[in-house]
Amino acid sequence: MTDLTLYHCPHTRSATAFWMNEEVGAPARIEVVNLKTGAHKSPAHLARNPMGKVPALLDGETIITETAAICAHLADRFPSAGLAPAPGTPARGAYYRWLFFAPSVIEPMMLDRLSGAERQNPGSAGHGSPDSVLSTLRGALADRDYLIDDSFTAADLVLGSTLRFAMMFGAIEKEPAFEAYVNRLAARPAAEAASKKDAELAERLASA
Repeated sequence: MTDLTLYHCPHTRSATAFWMNEEVGAPARIEVVNLKTGAHKSPAHLARNPMGKVPALLDGETIITETAAICAHLADRFPSAGLAPAPGTPARGAYYRWLFFAPSVIEPMMLDRLSGAERQNPGSAGHGSPDSVLSTLRGALADRDYLIDDSFTAADLVLGSTLRFAMMFGAIEKEPAFEAYVNRLAARPAAEAASKKDAELAERLASA
C-alpha cells in the first residue's frame, strides 16, 4: 500500500497530474479542492502549498507541488510503469530537458501570446521568442511518435498536456504534427480513464 494523496480540482491544470496518477496505476487517493468555493485558499491547503494552487501531492509526510515535479516523482516512485529512463543514462538527460521544457518555455510563451505581450528584447526572456519555441517543438516531434527513444514517458505527458492546452486556447496553431502527437497521447487508456474520472468529479462538484 502507498500513502499518497493528490489534491486536485477537475478541469484545471492539475488534470496533468491526475492523468499521471492513472498512468502509474492510480495509487493516490484523490482529494478534491474546489477552487470555486475558495478551498485552495483555506488554511489547510495553504499549509500544503502557500501558493494556493493545485495540484499538490502528499507522499507520507512530504509535499510535492508543481505539476512537472509531481509527474517526475511518480515516475520514479513507480518504476515498473516505465515512464522514465534509467538515472545516469543519456536518455535521462533528454527526458529532463523535455519534462521541464513545457513549464519553463511553452507556458510562459503561451501566456505572452494570450495576453498580447510583446517583448522588445525576446532574448532577455528565459523562454525566448515564439518562433524559436515553435521551431524547437517541430524538430522534437518530426518523424517520431514520442520525445525520448520513441517511447512514451512522463515528459510526453507533461509536454503534451501543455501543448494541448495551448492549442485549445489558440496560443499555438493546430499544426498537423502537433495535433497528431496530442491525439496519440489522448488515446492512451490511462488518459481516457483520467478524462472520464475528471468529468465525473466535475459533475459532482457542479451538483454539490
